[in-house]
Amino acid sequence: MEIVLNEDQEVVNRIREGLKKTGGYCPCRIKRTEEFKCMCQEFREQIKDPNYEGYCHCMLYYKKL
Repeated sequence: MEIVLNEDQEVVNRIREGLKKTGGYCPCRIKRTEEFKCMCQEFREQIKDPNYEGYCHCMLYYKKL
C-alpha cells in the first residue's frame, strides 16, 4: 500500500490552498468537524480496506494497492 498526492499539481495546489483557508479541514465539506480534518476519517477508513484503491473525497490523496 502507498498513499501519494494526486498527479495533477493544479488539483493539489487548489486543495492545499483550500486547506489553508479552512484551518486544515476538507475544503470540499461544509461542516468543520474533526471527522473532516485532513486526512479525513472517511479516507482513513477506506485505506484500512486492503482491496481499496482510489482517491480521497477531495482528490488530494490517492491510495495505490
